[in-house]
Formats: sequence, C-alpha cells, structure tokens
Amino acid sequence: MNSSNKFNHNTKIIGVIGHPIKHSFSPLMHNLAFDLLKLDYAYLPFDVPISSLKDALKGILALGIKGVNVTLPLKEKIIDFLSDVSEEANVIGAVNTVVNENGALRGYNTDVSGVFETLNPYKDELTGSSVTIVGAGGAARSVIYTLIRHFKPKEINIVNRTEQKAESLKNYFTAKMLFDDIKTYSLVPPDLVDVFRNSNLIVNASTIGMSPEVDDSPTTIDDCFQKGQIVFDIVYNPIKTKFLQIAEKKGVRIVNGLRMFVEQGAKSFELWTGEEFPKEKIYKTLSSYLK
Repeated sequence: MNSSNKFNHNTKIIGVIGHPIKHSFSPLMHNLAFDLLKLDYAYLPFDVPISSLKDALKGILALGIKGVNVTLPLKEKIIDFLSDVSEEANVIGAVNTVVNENGALRGYNTDVSGVFETLNPYKDELTGSSVTIVGAGGAARSVIYTLIRHFKPKEINIVNRTEQKAESLKNYFTAKMLFDDIKTYSLVPPDLVDVFRNSNLIVNASTIGMSPEVDDSPTTIDDCFQKGQIVFDIVYNPIKTKFLQIAEKKGVRIVNGLRMFVEQGAKSFELWTGEEFPKEKIYKTLSSYLK
C-alpha cells in the first residue's frame, strides 16, 4: 500500500465518491495496483452525500484530482453535472467512473466491461438463451445493457422485491434498446421456481447477501437450480454468497462477483492512467483478503 512518505508534489490523486463510502474495497484494490506498477498515484475515499455532489465536482476540478469512481447514491445524479458521458453510460443512465481530462469531466460506465469480461467465456451458450436478473437498480441496468448489446439473449426476466420498479426497468430498455422480450416478476417464492429453473443464466444484481447480511439470499429453494445453468452473483463480499452456495450444491456453474469487481476496476484504472491493470495479481490478493 502507498505510505505517506511516498507522497510528493507530483503524486496524482484518484478517488471514490459516494455515501456511505467505508464499505468500498476500491481504495485497497487501486492502491495495490499503483504499488505493483510503481505509479505515483494515490486513491482516496471521499464521503459525498447527494446534497454536496455539485460542490464536490467543483473541488475535483479545482484540486486537479485526475478522476473518481462513483458509487451509491450518486451514479445517476452525477450525469447532469458532467461535460459528456460515454454511449453505454448514457443508455444505462448511470456513471461509475469519471475522468478529469484537462478540466472537462467525462463519465463512463465500466461495469459494462466488468459484466462482459466475466461472462464472455460463456458467450456462445448465452446467445439466444433465457436470462433471469434479480434486482432493478443501477447494477441491474448495467447487466441488462451488456447482455442485450453483447450476448443477444432470447428473453430476459427481471425479478425484484418491488415489481413496479422491475416494470419500469422493462419499459426503459424496451424503449432505449428496442428489446421486447422482457418479463417482470415479484421476488416471492415459490412462484419463481419455474422462472429460475428455465433460465440458462441467473444473475443476482442486487445487494442481497452482501456482508454483513451473509445469510440472505434471493432464494433458499434449491429446486430453483439445475445442472447446466450458470449462476452469477455480483456481490463480492463474501466471495461465495449463500446464493452461490445453494446453487453450487445442485451442480450449477457459479461465478462470483470478485471477477466483475476487478474487471470494472481495470477498465477505470486504464481510463485514468493509460496503464494496463495487473488483473490476476489483484484478483489473487483480494481473494485471499476476502476469504
């Protein structure tokens, strides 16, 4: 990790803004990468509530901060204050990475890269398949966008505690990406057993099961899963959520959220520094840290 005696007048500052911010593992990941590559950067967390967002962005420009990650609850609100946003961030309606390019703040959504790189090994079997996504927030938006744009599924099911929010997301992507085969469901067992069982891919794009609520799961019914499926949980702390544990016992191929976390971080890192992110070393270090 960077230590204070390594900072100097040339040190470039990167950060993460959100509220609350203490749960973020991004400072650990990026400072480790800066150390591995011997780059003169430091990555700092900044607790920024929505009411302070505009002032915080002025501060980024005034202080010459090179860029930031953006987390809850700012991902959607920040778009109004940026010079421009990338195509994928515009369609998704959320930004998770900002680059300060000579006084112009440009927004990106690197979660798309995270989802794409994580699921790309399964691309052939996901084309024309049935996909179920749990959640209807910003992460679900990134997953849906990536699947429609890069994997061409046959149909997408959106499952959420509040079905109205899922319905809103369905209407959004039907209009934005002209994808008609989206169905919505409320997260109520046992009605979902058939929906889950008939899906080639199930993605938990919600925070259900995230530390410290490690005993939570979108479903505890193991009949929801069957061999041949792929179950992907974007939660990376813990690495193997209860959701993944239940699925794994049924012989399902499971994909944890740490790969997506590292991949989205790699894309952000490259946008800020122009350097290649040491993905495998970071993945191994975080894996041992989070176990």
